[in-house]
Order: sequence, then structure tokens, then C-alpha cells
Amino acid sequence: MNEGKYIYAIIEACEPQEFASPGIGGRGDKVYTMHQNGLAAVVSSSPVVQYPFRRDNMMAHQHVLEEVMKKFTLLPVRYCTIAEDEEKIKEKVLQARAGEFKDLLEKMKGKVELGVRAFWTNTEGIFGEIISENEEISELKKKIAEEKSEQKAYAGKIKIGGLVQHALEEKKKKEAQALLDSLRGLAQDLRENHILGDRNILNASFLVTKGKQEEFDQKINHIQQEFAERTRLDYFGPIPPYNFVEVVISW
Repeated sequence: MNEGKYIYAIIEACEPQEFASPGIGGRGDKVYTMHQNGLAAVVSSSPVVQYPFRRDNMMAHQHVLEEVMKKFTLLPVRYCTIAEDEEKIKEKVLQARAGEFKDLLEKMKGKVELGVRAFWTNTEGIFGEIISENEEISELKKKIAEEKSEQKAYAGKIKIGGLVQHALEEKKKKEAQALLDSLRGLAQDLRENHILGDRNILNASFLVTKGKQEEFDQKINHIQQEFAERTRLDYFGPIPPYNFVEVVISW
């Protein structure tokens, strides 16, 4: 099996660096830097294989990035990017794309990614609100209760289901937008990510300067206290800026 170099990130550094986190693959490979043009690739030795998306592999990749970001601004490289040799990294990555990477590093300097997920704590209460707020749904429920035909009653229930789902999505958008509006002024950029299930109303990533991180923390705490009976916030970070930059390398 051919031996190559697994690439985790691009940083700006002139002096050789080594990191304590072991490389991906479970062999305990040393993680270190390779340099060219004032840039460095954070790498470890690795067989040239396609690592499956397993928890141990993903965590090994993530732990390296989390250690590197303690000292350096970094550009995360897409998971399972492996070069056949060091010269390819120097020529096709650090040399050929030097201008692009230096611009991106300058853009990311002094910033971290913070994640916020918001969940309704009582969906039964939310559904109750939807019914009481929507006159069409309320009227349909009354008609169904009085309807003698099972077929018509069933059709009415199907219609109510569609109306409730639509109203639920609209309520989610409205409340998610209110949360975003309260936080966006503290962020340099934000990304809305996919939400899952009836409870999840927001899944967003914020690019925040380190100088604003404490204020962002305080705002999250304030929102959680204000809406504790209705909404739970999951708040995480700082993490590498996965949602704002990802280096894709094609050989």
C-alpha cells in the first residue's frame, strides 16, 4: 500500500511546527507542518486510502484542527485529502494557490465559528397555538366533530394535517428569523444549516471576531433565560470555520 501525506489544514507559518494530537488512522503518526512561500500544510503520514466516515476517523481529523487553531488561524482542508508525496503538496497546494490561501487566511484572522441550535421544548403547546391562531383549522375541526360521513371526516383530517404542517413551518421561520436578527449584529457572517424534526427551529453557524465572543456568549445566555420555557439553545464552539471556508484540493 502506498504511503502518502494526509492534509488537515493550511496555516501561515515559517517555522516548523509539531502537534501533540496523533494523526488519523490509529497508528499514532506525528502531525507536523510542511512549508512553502510563508504558508504551511498541517500533515501526517498516512496510507493512500479512502477513510470511511466513521466517528474515530472524524474525531481524529477534528482533534488535530482544534489543537492547531489554538495557535494559528487555519483553513480546514476537506476530510480525507491525501497527497501521494510532499512535492505535490508544495507545488500544487502551497505554491500554486499561495495568493488564494493568504487572502483567505487574512479574511479568517482573529475569527472563530460558533454554532447555535434552537429547539422548541413543548411541541404540544406549539400545535395548540397553531390551532388557536388559525381560524380555518379551528373551523375544520368543528366540522369534522359534527361530520357523520367517515370518508368526509377523514378527508377533513388530511386537510387539517397539511394546514398544520404549513403553519408549523411558517412559525419556525418566524421564530428562527427573530433569533438570527438578535445575533447577526455580533457576527461577521452567518450560515443557516439544515434543520431536523418538528422541534428544531434553527441550526446556524456564526463567524465571530474573538473580541466579540464574550458579548456573543452573553447574548446567548440572555436569550436562553428569556425564552427558557419555550426554547432550548444548544451552543457550541469555538470551532474551526468549517461552514465559512473549506479547502478542496484536486490532484
